[in-house]
Amino acid sequence: MSADIHKSGNVEILKSPGRFKDYLAIARFDHSTKHIFIVPGIVLAYHLRGVHTETPAISLALGLAAAVCIASANYVINEWLDRDFDKHHPTKSSRSAVQRDLRGGYVFLEWFLFALVGLACAFTASTTMFAIACVFALQGLVYNVPPIRTKDKAYLDVISESVNNPLRLMIGWEAIDPTTLPPSSIILAYWLGGAFLMGAKRLSEYREIVAAHGKLLLARYRASFAAYTEVSLTVSCFVYALMSTFFLAIFMIKYRIEYILAAPVVTALFAQYLAMAMRPGSAAQKPEKLYAERGLILLVALLALTFVLTTAVDMPMLDAFTGQQFIRLF
Repeated sequence: MSADIHKSGNVEILKSPGRFKDYLAIARFDHSTKHIFIVPGIVLAYHLRGVHTETPAISLALGLAAAVCIASANYVINEWLDRDFDKHHPTKSSRSAVQRDLRGGYVFLEWFLFALVGLACAFTASTTMFAIACVFALQGLVYNVPPIRTKDKAYLDVISESVNNPLRLMIGWEAIDPTTLPPSSIILAYWLGGAFLMGAKRLSEYREIVAAHGKLLLARYRASFAAYTEVSLTVSCFVYALMSTFFLAIFMIKYRIEYILAAPVVTALFAQYLAMAMRPGSAAQKPEKLYAERGLILLVALLALTFVLTTAVDMPMLDAFTGQQFIRLF
């Protein structure tokens, strides 16, 4: 297989043929930690609905396998179609699709196999799981493939990418109860929470790349950035966080008032993440590296502990928050 030659400025760069590990790298298995968002769906379904399947462990294993495979399929097509744009990014320019001469036929086959295995696992689990998996796979096409390619459209890029969050929630829920979907309030809270994370990622990229290389380079990397400013990205993060906590509060009051005790931790988590996104070299640009953020991880651990405690312990005194209460002056 001959090496590919392309020009960068006035310099010809020889690209080595892609190896097996290069094709494996574009599947981004190191991003599998994002599937932790499946866990709350499992816990909520079990607590609010109970088990409605004879084999929850098998359903969960199939759902997780479906999520991993379809996410990898989406990453494969993402890196392949972004290779001419990622070369303008300070760090993404080192990706395999940019540095190596990958064959389009092999890339398509890799995407097809990952998607096929993911959809097969979901179909084996349940009809509803299969429908969710289809939406997950379709999102990858809508987000990455022209002429729609929502990643190039300001704000729509964030909204369309963050739909993966509620889809993961639903996968966890369906593993326990394939007869229902989660309440719309928690779906919207998850979706907008994901939008906050994606918005913070773009804010971090905007601040760092514009400061070092200018906005022109940033727009070459991603067309949507041409319509953004630092102020608009900051405000959008604020709006996403507010709307996420709004729908989360609705869910807490309607389905489990004890969860209201987790609200301050959620607020602190949003604040910590936004502050982190504004630091140079922020891990917000590489979510797979978030484990190194000690303050963030401590807050996540506190939130997990609060979630477990408020799920397991009933607190009747909090029922007062669900009814109308007036402060009498006389």
